Amino acid sequence: MNETQSILKAEDLSKRYEDGVLAVDHLNLNIYPGEVYCLLGANGAGKTTTINLFLNFIPPTTGTCYIKGIDVNRDPLEAKKHVAFVSENVMLYGNFTARQNLDFFAKLGGKANLAKEDYYQVMRRVSLQEKAFDQRVKNFSKGMRQKLGISIAIIKDAPAILLDEPTSGLDPKAATEFLEIMAELKTEGKAILMSTHDIFRAKEIGDRVGIMKEGRLVMERTRQELQVEDLVKIYIDYMKSEPLI
Repeated sequence: MNETQSILKAEDLSKRYEDGVLAVDHLNLNIYPGEVYCLLGANGAGKTTTINLFLNFIPPTTGTCYIKGIDVNRDPLEAKKHVAFVSENVMLYGNFTARQNLDFFAKLGGKANLAKEDYYQVMRRVSLQEKAFDQRVKNFSKGMRQKLGISIAIIKDAPAILLDEPTSGLDPKAATEFLEIMAELKTEGKAILMSTHDIFRAKEIGDRVGIMKEGRLVMERTRQELQVEDLVKIYIDYMKSEPLI
């Protein structure tokens, strides 16, 4: 896998906020095509900040993020063409229908020649109910909003997908369906970075799992290593350990 060029790369990446908090501390990370990387950590560990740095929502203090070899800070518009993002609370236009939201974001991502049936096929793929396709999304449940969010990511067809707590608040059925879609996207060669609190689903879906603590990547294990190691125990041990200096 490592012979292939990484799609997502963090190189000596740090972020110190104005209040002095060091949210990300010299992070080095490579995520490759067809790989799901799960980032575990407590609130404030630096997971969301890492994703925000990749998306150029905030500038790094030091270091660089690359998406498909493009420096995110130097050429953010070009970099964003190659990434799709699904947040814990997907931002949608409430007065638009599901199809209208999908159409709007598809065109924003440069997909201008899609037909109504193209949108319907993607929404069927994520198991959104057909009756919801042309309903306004302001009354959607969280699970329905997440499905529409991943529909937007799929229709963009970007090589990289960033997910920030995508299964938070979902019922078990919706969360399982979500991860099944992630597994499909992985087989299509997408590089997926997912921040999560869900240790069990991280072990289930992740090709690699990293633990962040106080902005540092303190542990990384492969799927093979986690067949013989207890991820829950490893995580708890790191959380209980002394603060980093």
